[in-house]
Formats: sequence, C-alpha cells, structure tokens
Amino acid sequence: MYKTIGVLAHVDAGKTTFSEQILYRTNSIKQRGRVDHKDAFLDSHDIEKARGITVFADQAIIEYNESTYYLIDTPGHVDFSPEMERAVQVMDYAILIISAVEGVEGHTETVWRLLQKHHVPTFFFINKTDRDGANVKQVLSEIKENLATDVYDFTTSFNKGEMKEDLIEAIAERDDMLLEHYMDTGFDQQLWMKTLKQMVTKGSFFPCFTGSALQDQGVEQFLEAFDLLTKTTYNKVADFAGRVYKVRYDENGNRVTFIKALQGSMSVRDQLAYGKEEGNPSEKVTQIRIYNGQKFKPVEQVEAGQLFAVLGLSQAVIGDGIGSLKEKATFTMVPTLKSKVIYDASAIHLKDVLKSFQILDAEDPSLLVRWDEQLQEIHIHVMGVIQLEVLQQIVKERFRFDVTFGDPKIVYKETIMAPIKGYGHFEPLKHYAEVHLLIEPAERNSGIHFSNICHANDLMVGNQNLIRHHLFERDHHGLLTGAALTDVKVTLLTGRAHNKHTSGGDFREATYRALRQGLEKATNVLLEPFYNFKIKVDIDVIGKVLSDIQQAYGTFSPPEMTDDKAVITGKVPVATFMHYSTTFASVTQGKGMLRLIFAGYDLCHNQKEVIEQIGYNKDADPEYTSTSIFCAKGQGYKVPWDEAENAMHCLS
Repeated sequence: MYKTIGVLAHVDAGKTTFSEQILYRTNSIKQRGRVDHKDAFLDSHDIEKARGITVFADQAIIEYNESTYYLIDTPGHVDFSPEMERAVQVMDYAILIISAVEGVEGHTETVWRLLQKHHVPTFFFINKTDRDGANVKQVLSEIKENLATDVYDFTTSFNKGEMKEDLIEAIAERDDMLLEHYMDTGFDQQLWMKTLKQMVTKGSFFPCFTGSALQDQGVEQFLEAFDLLTKTTYNKVADFAGRVYKVRYDENGNRVTFIKALQGSMSVRDQLAYGKEEGNPSEKVTQIRIYNGQKFKPVEQVEAGQLFAVLGLSQAVIGDGIGSLKEKATFTMVPTLKSKVIYDASAIHLKDVLKSFQILDAEDPSLLVRWDEQLQEIHIHVMGVIQLEVLQQIVKERFRFDVTFGDPKIVYKETIMAPIKGYGHFEPLKHYAEVHLLIEPAERNSGIHFSNICHANDLMVGNQNLIRHHLFERDHHGLLTGAALTDVKVTLLTGRAHNKHTSGGDFREATYRALRQGLEKATNVLLEPFYNFKIKVDIDVIGKVLSDIQQAYGTFSPPEMTDDKAVITGKVPVATFMHYSTTFASVTQGKGMLRLIFAGYDLCHNQKEVIEQIGYNKDADPEYTSTSIFCAKGQGYKVPWDEAENAMHCLS
C-alpha cells in the first residue's frame, strides 16, 4: 500500500526534527540528523543548512509494516508557502506539528486552510512538550478554537490499537449507528476501528498526539497509531493519470518532472499527454526515477499511489494533469510583492540572466518571471524579503553570477464594476478574425471565468476554443496601472472567421482587442492585497493598537474582552501593515499576539495615489491595443476603440 504523507508546521515548531525521528525509527536513515547540527537528511541543500530552515519540499521513502510511505518535509516559513502548497496537493494524509510552547500561530492557520481546501485528512502532533512553558491543554484548546473542533487527544487513550473508555465514547458520540450499538450491545473493537478509520479519512475526526521529537518521546507511539488508522485505495488497472507537483533541473541540466500517479501504471518509453487544451504536447518518457532525499534509482515502471520523477517531458508545468487527468491544479498561495532583478550588465548578458530566471520560474511558478519591455527590466513576484535573500544565494550557487533585488512593491490587480461589451476586429491584408465579448464583474478573488453562447453556425467550435485559450494563456493588462485583470466573467457572444484568410494568431489579436476595447468603456477599479488579522493584547494598550489599525486603513469587529486581555479581528491592506510586527512588539513589549493571514484582494484604499505613482500609459502598452484593424481596397486601416463597434461586421 502506497501512502504519501506530508509533515507541515509554522516555522520552528520542530517539523524537520520530527521527520528525522520518523525516518530513524523506520530504519530509513542510520542516524538522526538535527537542524542545528546542519545534518538533517531532508534539509540537505547548503542554503537550508546555513539558515536552519526548510526551503524545498523534499521527500524520503519509508518501508513500515505493509506500507510504503513517501514522506514530504515541507517549508514552514511563510515566504516559501507556495512550495508547501504544491506538495499538499499530492498528500494522502498530513501531519500538522504544533509547538506546545508557542501554540497555534498565524502560519499554522494558513497551513490548516490549505489542507482543508485540498481535503487532506490530518493528524496533529503537539511537539516540544519537554520545554519550559509547554502547555498541552492550552494548545488543544487553541486547536479547537482556531482549527478543528473535532480534535481529540489520543496520547493516553490509544495504544497499539487498544482504546480506552473515553475514546470509545468519543467515537460513539460522533456516529448515531455506533452510539446505538454501544447502548444496546457495548463496544466492538473491530467496528470501532473501522468507523474511526472512516472518520479520519473523511476529515470528520482528527487524532492528536503529544511528545518531543528532539527527545524521541511519543514519536514511536504516533507512528504505530498513524499506520493503523490510515489507508489508501488506488485503481492500478485504469488508464494512467497523474499530477505534476514539482519540476527541477538536475546537475546535468535535465528537466526533471515530479509526478504523483493517481491511477493506472506507466513505463519507460510510454507516450504521455499532458495539459488541458486540445493539441497539447504528448512526449515519450525516457527515464523514470524514484527519489529518496537527493538520491534516486531508475526504474522501468510505476503504478498508482507512487511518487516518481521522469525525464522527457519538456513543457509540463507544476499543476498539470498527466494522461487521462486533464484538469490543472489551482493554487491559493500567491505572492503579493514584486521586485526587479538588478545585475551587472558588463559582467553578464541579459539573455543569460533571463534564461537562468526562467529555469527558476519553471521550478517555482509563483515567481511569475516577466520581462518588462517598457522598463527594460526583469520582474519577479515574491512572498517576502527572506525569499529574496534565498534567491540571491541560489543564483550565485547555481548560475555563478551575482544579483540583487529592488525594494519589493505591492502586486496590484484590476477589475470592473459593471457589465460591458467588447469588440475586436483584426483584418490586415490576408488575415481575418472578429470577436464579440461580454465582460461582467465576478465574485471577488474568483479570477477569470469563461462562458460561451456563440453558435457553431456563426463560428466553428475550433475557433471558439481558440478564443477561450487566448483569454487564459496569460495575464491581461488593466487600463489603470497595467496590473493583471481579475474577477471577471467573459462570455463569447459571437465571432467570425474567413474561410481563406483566417490564419494562426488572428484570433489572439481579435480577442485581445475585444477585451481591451471593453475595458476602455468600463468603470475600472484597482484592487490590493489584504490580511485578515487576529490580535490579542493587554487591555491597557488596546487604544493604541486600534488607532494603528485605523491609520493603516483597516477595519475591525468590536473587540472581545476576556479577563485582562482584548482580542481584535479584522481586515487591513498588506501595503500598510506588512511591517507592523516590529511596531506591535514595541507597543506590547513582546507580550501580544499578532496573526496575519492573506485574505485575498479587495478595493484599493488609495487608488488615485497608486495610479499616479505607477504612471501607466494605456495608449503606449506595446502588448495591448484597443484599436481594431479593418481592410479596404487591399489595405489595412485602424479604427479606434470608440468607433470600432459601429464598424463590426457581425453587427452590420
């Protein structure tokens, strides 16, 4: 039985130490490494050793009882949470480590939300119970309050499959049939175990264990219980389907694509199709690798449930479905900051810098590496300054040149406030395409949606699919700042092609122009990223904290008073609050609690100021124009956006 398990935590909760103990206990490694000793098996990169944090989600293989486990140790620092989320999507079960001293922290809640989004059954391990200030009871209370109400401490109630009375009753209380059985005939070990496994797998009951990974306390008991309470069922005879969860380039420059097999089996030299769109690549697998840490062994075949890597897929990207799986994964953790790459142009050519960053972009798509033609700069998106520091080291070690980065700036987005129709026509000599779109506001943080009411008699289905493809092939610039358009529903109303003159790229031009022409007529608004915050402070400083929130253009609910403490929850722009932790520590003398969780995008608090500061000229964007092109007497001519509608062929 194959089981993919992930170990997750807020940074410094003891996640990597816990993973090392699991590996040692299962004879997967000969000696236990330690983060502070810089010899942890899964923190093998020089950067991880130097910083004492996990940066890359690496995996190890464990053989235990009747199961093969793929254990993924994920980054715990918020700056590397996209790497963590990419690993979450392939987990069968998760182990969430929480410090018995620090308790539930801000990033713990983010991790929990991701596990819930991806429906990953979760076990809790309250770590560091040997430390001064450890308070298991308090942490359990925090888990129930902030994460899962149906969490239960198994530490003294479950041992080698034997349950104590309190756990027997707790399970029965959560299942009507079981409770009735318990009242009528009493406890049935086999029935209780079966029901407990189902509850855990469905995510309706969350076992919690306590101990100290560093002192090897409670880890073996946890492992035994985890093995008993988890199961996976994979269809190994269906057509092959898999999901890309990681891309790396090895020391020889090979593109290595990491895949989770979800059903069926696959062999070397098999032809694999990937991606969602029709006509997407199909390539031959030239090698299959099973990775354990940094080492791998080549194999001839893999089957459902396994994690493996292949050579031969030149364009598959993280999130792609492989084989019979067409759906592409979507990710929640998106960077809210961007920075420009600064390099010495006399020492290295721009093309080499861009090529290196495109490799990094394949490995971490959240970087969104872009060449800005107007500014003649390379821009990247990042989660925070620690990530920039790590990137600087990675570039130096892997590509042998020095870079620095400009001060991070907020990543803005744009949307519209009311429905509008957009028209685009592209007809230079011997080309032809016309597109009509309805653009409507959509739910906040929903992205771009596509709908189609165009009849096949007006436009062939193949061309309709092309229009859809062009809408999703890239981010589209808004008119206010050139930021990415989001939160709109785009409906294809109609379109037209020419039997003789329509050729490749014509519908891209017409689609872009239709979208842009609609935006020219729309009420455009700027969006900025927000945090949800939770603050706990002494009552005597609440006035100062509330004043700070208001000055940061935040909103909050009425504070909850408990004893001598106040709890404040609300929402605040990232731009005004991203550096607040230093001020907060000073105000509360280090005794307050501040949790910040990314809350998506909403209306910008200082739109006019940001628009002026960015200084985007919508009429000078080399990638976009709202002008349509028509043809008369063998010559193309331009029709500006405000006259284009009257010239459209489909409306005449």
